[in-house]
Amino acid sequence: MSSSAYVLPTDASPKWNNKADNAWQLTAATLVGLQTVPGLVILYGSMVKRKWAVNSAFMALYAFACVLICWVSWAHGMAFGAELLPFVGKPNHALGGKFLLAKSPVGYFPMADFVFYQFAFAAITVVLLAGSLLGRMNFYAWMLFVPFWLTFSYTVGAFSIWDDYGFLEGKIIDYAGGFVIHLSSGVAGFTAAYWVGPRISDDRQSFPPNNIILVLGGAGFLWMGWTGFNGGAPFKVGEIASLAIFNTHLCTATSLLVWLTLDMIVYTKSSVIGAVQGMITGLVCITPGAGLVDSWAAILMGALSGSIPWYTMMVLHKKSAFFQSVDDTLGVFHTHAVAGLLGGVLSGLFAKPKLLRTMYTDGNQYGPGLLYSFSEGESVGEGFRQIWYQLLGAGFIIVWNVVVTSLICIVISRFVDLRMQEEELEVGDDAAHGEEAYALWGDGERTWVPLRLHISPTIPSLCRRRFSIPLTTMNQEE
Repeated sequence: MSSSAYVLPTDASPKWNNKADNAWQLTAATLVGLQTVPGLVILYGSMVKRKWAVNSAFMALYAFACVLICWVSWAHGMAFGAELLPFVGKPNHALGGKFLLAKSPVGYFPMADFVFYQFAFAAITVVLLAGSLLGRMNFYAWMLFVPFWLTFSYTVGAFSIWDDYGFLEGKIIDYAGGFVIHLSSGVAGFTAAYWVGPRISDDRQSFPPNNIILVLGGAGFLWMGWTGFNGGAPFKVGEIASLAIFNTHLCTATSLLVWLTLDMIVYTKSSVIGAVQGMITGLVCITPGAGLVDSWAAILMGALSGSIPWYTMMVLHKKSAFFQSVDDTLGVFHTHAVAGLLGGVLSGLFAKPKLLRTMYTDGNQYGPGLLYSFSEGESVGEGFRQIWYQLLGAGFIIVWNVVVTSLICIVISRFVDLRMQEEELEVGDDAAHGEEAYALWGDGERTWVPLRLHISPTIPSLCRRRFSIPLTTMNQEE
């Protein structure tokens, strides 16, 4: 068989299918998926106190599976389907063989690639949000929260900014989700943390990671997986994908080093957790402009993402009564909302007109980065207009997530407690799941009666049908 036969169209690879683009898109989607499973599963499970390791990792694993079922059942249509309203599409499934094997409208590969890639984006958004709620949210409430938030919040942001019919499409520069993913998860996580309530006092005062080496392992999956996160956004193998990947790692390394330097100057110690936070803010900040800015701009964005979120988290947060009143477990507001907003504004400042035209079919629909409106003879008015659009998009995402996340939490609270009971919070994983992360003696055997047997059921309305006598009463009689 001649070598040319491998590139000729076949029933399995139609004429419109570009094998290179198809292979890269599947690889990129897999890399994004690996950021969550196992990336954030490991990161969350090891970054929290030992008694919350199982619960935190399980929240991420559950969300990943739940989002996939919801995404292909109705949410993909709401995010990328036919217009229902200017900010959301019509609910529709993405399961038909004819639909999945047809050409994707955004690239030369099957629609199945696009559906799976966008699912991976949606899943990691929900799991990032969970970082604000670790260490106290009732798992049953989380099971309800995930599909509700995906349906009424994430799909709206994705449709409004990315879909051809969205009212902000063609106006907001958001290359791979600085607003749609990171600003929304940071704001929604902070809002949900307010409604769920804080951890118990002991956990807020002392919440050490249970395994820093695994923290680094999870962070590594997150960092390397971002190659697919930003490299897959152009939906083809080309110059923009290459530049986006290069800029992603350059910005991230810069941000990590700046955060680490500030820690050493202020606290005289180099913190591993601080370095991971700096890594995350760099990844987030470069996302909305990864393939649209020059590399010198990526370095500058890294310097700002390593310093401004550091200031809001390490200085402003500790001085602000407002921030102190809301228990954001892993500081998701700072690492994602602040860094995502920063990246979105900087993308409006540094986006290069040539790269915009290369990335988008009609690159002229976007104004030039404000900097280039001065330096390359572009219209200064268009540069300022683009900054205004970036701020408008950020405002829409912030307001929508505050309102919708609040409503979701209020509705769920009418059916199940958002926060675990105090007795359960004292115990942790064993109370929530009957499992613990580490067996510290024997082979996981216990020599005492598990504390969870003495805790009232999490969903009393369901359990009353099974127990005619309250467990606490039974224990007293014993």
